[in-house]
Amino acid sequence: MKKIYYKNHCIQKKWGQIFLNDQNVINAIVKSINPKKYQKIVEIGPGLGALTKQILDTIDIDFLILIERDSNLVNRLIQMFNKKIKIFSQNVMITNFFDLSKQFGQKLRLIGNLPYNIATELIIYLFKYLNVIDDMHFMFQKEVGRRICADPNNKEYGRLSIVTQYHYKTIPLFKIPATSFIPIPKVESLMIRFIPHTNTPYPVIDVKTLSLLTELAFRQRRKTLRNSLSTFFNQTEIIQQGINPTLRAENITINQYCTLAAILNNK
Repeated sequence: MKKIYYKNHCIQKKWGQIFLNDQNVINAIVKSINPKKYQKIVEIGPGLGALTKQILDTIDIDFLILIERDSNLVNRLIQMFNKKIKIFSQNVMITNFFDLSKQFGQKLRLIGNLPYNIATELIIYLFKYLNVIDDMHFMFQKEVGRRICADPNNKEYGRLSIVTQYHYKTIPLFKIPATSFIPIPKVESLMIRFIPHTNTPYPVIDVKTLSLLTELAFRQRRKTLRNSLSTFFNQTEIIQQGINPTLRAENITINQYCTLAAILNNK
């Protein structure tokens, strides 16, 4: 397989590496993040430092916290930014953000141009760290981003929409064309802001039950609720919660799923 180089770096396809090279997009991202001097900002997958440089050029911040698993990039980033960064050479999927927040004495702001192949997995991994996260700004493959932010009664609305919005307020910011990256991906990207709920708008339940319930409902999304959830509920039980049992999975709100999950928990 032919190797692809960008700025003398051999791009690691196995890690889904793509690099931002559009200064207008970089400016727009940093403007939307609106970093402040006193904040502890964690950049996940900084690559060759396009966002890192723009943030450091924009504000007189003490340092940026970087998480990068590619040792070649780690060495380059250290040479480029020296004492303006604190870098962790590791896989973000094993990073303990509780420890990171404790180390720096405050909540964290997370940003990043995430590889498409870990983006969804990372968002779910971060559910358990909500108490130490102020907000997050991440790029997603556009189709995945639209699913994350989707509302009920929409074909893009599904399990990912529900479990993500249960934990975060999701705000789509702007699309990013494929030509903004090297190598050029086959899809556009979407920049999304995530704000953890401080006071959840949904009933507090066992999230595993919510996940199980939505998995069952959306596995057969063309079936009506009375059929897709018949393993757990009879039609009368669904009606008693003010839910029309002839609706399909995509027509049910997060609150309604939470209500059903709470009942299932008590069974």
